[in-house]
Amino acid sequence: MKKILLFLVVFTTASFSQIAWTEITSNYTLPAGIKIFSGERASPILKIFYIDVDMNNPDLVIHPYISSTNRTINNFVPLVGAYAGVNGGFFGGTSSFSAVVYPYEVKAQNVASVTRNSQSYPVIRSFFGMNFDRTFNVEWIYHYGNNVSNIYRFDSPMPYTNNQPNPLPAPVQSAGIVYENLLVGIGGAPTLVKDGQVNVTYNEEIMWGSGVGYDNRDPRTAVGYTADNHVIMIVADGRQVASQGVGLPELAQIMIDLGCVKAINLDGGGSTQMAAGNQLVNTPSESRAVPTILTVTHKDSLKLPAVPQFEKIIDTGDPECSLIGSGWFPSANPGFWGNTQAQLNPVGDGSAYAEFALGLAATAIYEVYGWWVSSSNRCTDTPFIIRHKNGTDTVRVNQIQNGSIWKLIGTYQFSQDTSQKVFISNAGTAGSSATYVVADAIRLISYDPVTTVKEESNIIPEGFMLYQNYPNPFNPSTKISWQSPASSWQVLKVYDVLGNEVTTLVNEYKPAGYYEIEFDASNISSGVYFINLNAGIYHSTKKMVLLR
Repeated sequence: MKKILLFLVVFTTASFSQIAWTEITSNYTLPAGIKIFSGERASPILKIFYIDVDMNNPDLVIHPYISSTNRTINNFVPLVGAYAGVNGGFFGGTSSFSAVVYPYEVKAQNVASVTRNSQSYPVIRSFFGMNFDRTFNVEWIYHYGNNVSNIYRFDSPMPYTNNQPNPLPAPVQSAGIVYENLLVGIGGAPTLVKDGQVNVTYNEEIMWGSGVGYDNRDPRTAVGYTADNHVIMIVADGRQVASQGVGLPELAQIMIDLGCVKAINLDGGGSTQMAAGNQLVNTPSESRAVPTILTVTHKDSLKLPAVPQFEKIIDTGDPECSLIGSGWFPSANPGFWGNTQAQLNPVGDGSAYAEFALGLAATAIYEVYGWWVSSSNRCTDTPFIIRHKNGTDTVRVNQIQNGSIWKLIGTYQFSQDTSQKVFISNAGTAGSSATYVVADAIRLISYDPVTTVKEESNIIPEGFMLYQNYPNPFNPSTKISWQSPASSWQVLKVYDVLGNEVTTLVNEYKPAGYYEIEFDASNISSGVYFINLNAGIYHSTKKMVLLR
């Protein structure tokens, strides 16, 4: 077997060595960071093309797209405003049989099983993903639900053999690992390259019986990435006099010789297409209309939510909150924010209210959120009174609904003026069983960079906590905050994903209190890092993402 494998590697390398590559980027209108190459070989005759995307260019992203209407790729790419792209994963009709993941949303899933020998075979298949930190993965995945958080990755696909007569049990969720940090991605099969080596998991991903051949020469499409964070999208023309196509092992070797450390196969045959804008790059054998594509496009296409620059939460137990008037008492219901129970007051004339002093350090636009504990005896028009820079607004909320979540009250401009506050009044009237109004917590968020100033506090905290850095993901700096209820020697360090120490931010004796430090990551590469705090008997770690 070793001799056979050695022969295969030598043969495919020799075949690849005969491909003459020519850059053809100038034939198309493309931004910096995207190049297109054409390759030709005389025997076996082949025409092959690849897009090289330099993902070190912060303006570029890889983005899959799915549509309810099948389209040829030279129509699909301009429709979504992408620069260039290739066809996506496997499909039937307008349904994708391969995963398509958008930011925070699974648009399609890899098939959980396939039918062979009149039986249902559970299967784990391949996936190419871009992470929030702009790094890439090729993983074997399985979906245990409809959300991104339900995608699990496995160290290997299922150990099927060619034409295995009986199916294996479905993969056990506990045997996998949650796929963290995933931003977007697309499914396919089989894996071609792992860790820089040919690793065609054709049998394991049950490609036998699918119509996708193993080593026969056919049109092929694949995607992979290099160690220096370039993405390679490749198509090989086939089933033509001018180009026979390639087999999967040969395609894997071509990807390796282009520098790929990991790669997967996408749908091929009549689906194999590449376009730059509305121009076809290759000569498809059929130009089949497809429901999914994989593209390189501008980063704005991801439509990621804005990253908050400031967040402040005031609970009813905090010194910034005052309960005015009589009749306040703690609710017995669970679901309150923080360590202080929600406070109730009978519906009345407005003489009782919770007053939240904002104490903001910068004039900016802020979103105001409320948190309350719902119950059937709550008021359905509880007044939230917002005294802001431009006046006073009253927003009435139904506290029977939307309990124990942050509910947006409104967006307002606030300044440093201490008279600007938020009030929750007991002057409610509506609701057939309206007995009480609830005051629990408010939250202010701003996306304005001027709000990154942090006010000091002389209050001794009741408990230890390392807060999530803010913003996260970040570029190039972020704020790290923590509180310690006791004086101690405190050490705050940053580590990379391999456990290597990146820097020490704090290493000194500190009294009890609240602390914040700015971490400037200008001199380190994008990726996942960990904040580790040791303060006496207290230890805590948080994950943060540097996204350039």
